[in-house]
Amino acid sequence: MKTKTPYKNIYSVLNLNRFIVLTVTICALGSSAFSGWIVYDIHKKALNNSFAINTDGSVIPLKWVVQKENLQVEALAHLELFHSYFYDIDASNYEKNLEKALWLGNSSVDNLYRQKKADGVYNRLLQYSLVQKVLSITSQVDLQQVPYPFRTITIFEINRGTVVDRYELVSTGNLIHVDRNYPHNTHGVLITNYFENTLKKISNED
Repeated sequence: MKTKTPYKNIYSVLNLNRFIVLTVTICALGSSAFSGWIVYDIHKKALNNSFAINTDGSVIPLKWVVQKENLQVEALAHLELFHSYFYDIDASNYEKNLEKALWLGNSSVDNLYRQKKADGVYNRLLQYSLVQKVLSITSQVDLQQVPYPFRTITIFEINRGTVVDRYELVSTGNLIHVDRNYPHNTHGVLITNYFENTLKKISNED
């Protein structure tokens, strides 16, 4: 006949202790993971919001403007400004406009300007009192890639006095971020790899 003892079997005690330790460890890890997720979520929300104090002392949450929406506006405005300066020229303003345009692009724009100058484009502008007027500028920018590639269609006309010819220019390049430079480059982007892809004459009825 077995005698009863108040002490449990040593193996049962060890198994119970191991179960308790594993349970506490799992709970601690789960709690740490949950706390980390809460901190990350709070940090993420804080990045997308700022706060201001109203006159009555209440806190007003202010949503930051989405960066891509801002960049889209800045990029399109920059491209429109550049193409206006570079192609909307006549004998009286071409030097001033081209100087402004050169601030908006890198050496690729400067190289194109020097090439046009060597080809006598600006001399003909002066010699024949030509007026080159931009009619429309339509740009597309891909913000999913860095640097941001763009494609611009510029419609302009050249007034030769008795004759007015209309042209369509397709140009491409990339945009990169730079420091804003007032008043030379107010949008904080710069045109790189600029290239005139195609230039075709179109009828005035198009």
